[in-house]
Amino acid sequence: MKVRFLADYDFNGEIVDGLLRRESSIDIKTGFDAGLQGVPDLDVLEKAADEGRVLVTHDHRTMPRHFAEFVSRRQSPGVFIITQRIEIAAAIDELLLIWSASDSDEWTRILVSHTRLSPTVKPRSCT
Repeated sequence: MKVRFLADYDFNGEIVDGLLRRESSIDIKTGFDAGLQGVPDLDVLEKAADEGRVLVTHDHRTMPRHFAEFVSRRQSPGVFIITQRIEIAAAIDELLLIWSASDSDEWTRILVSHTRLSPTVKPRSCT
């Protein structure tokens, strides 16, 4: 099954818009549409898991810790942390590649962090 995404509330809307312009059939729900404003990380992870969506976020400070806590008690479709300093086109390209070249079950219980210093995504399991 194709990867479905949930964008965290503060995730760059230009990335979401550009992704949908490039491929309109991508299933991505915005944090606004999901009602995530002010929602704690663990509840955001719960929402993503309930809907079977990989969470995309810029939150590299607290999300890794909360993700590790979450997967210790429940299955997660995964989390992609994308730095805010990435070029919008690069973020769109990476998410499009993930969507087109992988299945959703490949990301279960995986946290992927993209930093400015690394041009490629690096899977890191929190199991």
